[in-house]
Amino acid sequence: MGKKIVIALGGNALGKNLPEQAIAVRNTAVAIVDLLEQGNDVAVVHGNGPQVGMIANAMTELTRSDPEKYIPCPLSVCGAMSQGYIGYDLQNALREEMECRGVTHGVTTVLTQVEVDPTDPAFERPTKPIGSFMTLEEAEALKRDRGYEFVEDAGRGYRRVVASPKPRRIVELDTIDSLVAADHVVICCGGGGVPVVPTGVHHHLKGAAAVIDKDFAAELLAESLDADYLVILTAVEKVAVNFGKPDQRWLDELTPEETRAYIDEGQFAPGSMLPKVEACVRFAESKPGRHALITLLDRAADGIAGKTGTVIRAE
Repeated sequence: MGKKIVIALGGNALGKNLPEQAIAVRNTAVAIVDLLEQGNDVAVVHGNGPQVGMIANAMTELTRSDPEKYIPCPLSVCGAMSQGYIGYDLQNALREEMECRGVTHGVTTVLTQVEVDPTDPAFERPTKPIGSFMTLEEAEALKRDRGYEFVEDAGRGYRRVVASPKPRRIVELDTIDSLVAADHVVICCGGGGVPVVPTGVHHHLKGAAAVIDKDFAAELLAESLDADYLVILTAVEKVAVNFGKPDQRWLDELTPEETRAYIDEGQFAPGSMLPKVEACVRFAESKPGRHALITLLDRAADGIAGKTGTVIRAE
């Protein structure tokens, strides 16, 4: 019997720019259709860090070119734009791959809003890198001109950082659930979803200047859809402790308790593996029988079959 699976796609599944994305989504489609051929139902969440930053920079330059004609574009709108064009590429690649293999599922992109708490402490401490890498001089100029916050990112340069609040509710959940039940691969909560906050006026939701972590959004989606598996596809085949050291050790299976112990030891990098394992622990503990898997993009089907990857599940 097939499983209901929510997949969180890492940046390696999308590339860093439009030409890279066009190539990357073809490989991504192969991995996802492998799961469909096994009889699974699939919903897909993707990141958008480079893409939303690129859009935000482009819209800022447009405003600067003619301030009277072009008003500033909110980050939430930039996030919605990124959902559209990433979804466009990804759903086309999936449709082509399914037709080549004779798989009869539909594929749909749902522009998704995700509610966040306006009092979330993350709004006071921006930490989510977006956009391209810059020199210190470029970053300081943008901070001076536009008030952006920047952080040095792993020795590769400086990137803008924005708030990354936790997701609370997926606004379009009923639509997503209905489409999955109707044998559609659903691409949704792109970039973690467009972050919105309730205004208390006529049920209006207002966009927030933030980017939600796609792993936490995928976890919330997996819980909300009553999925069997949360699968986080990333650049490594398994989770490791003492990563990059002589005593590095790859992990096949973890309990939530073991994972928390490693988190307390500082084993997982905050901007990299930490949100992935935290999301997996939350999902594994949310209901008996739920599994979370972290593995490489092209090993997803093998991971579900228990042949590779790191599985986190409650005993």
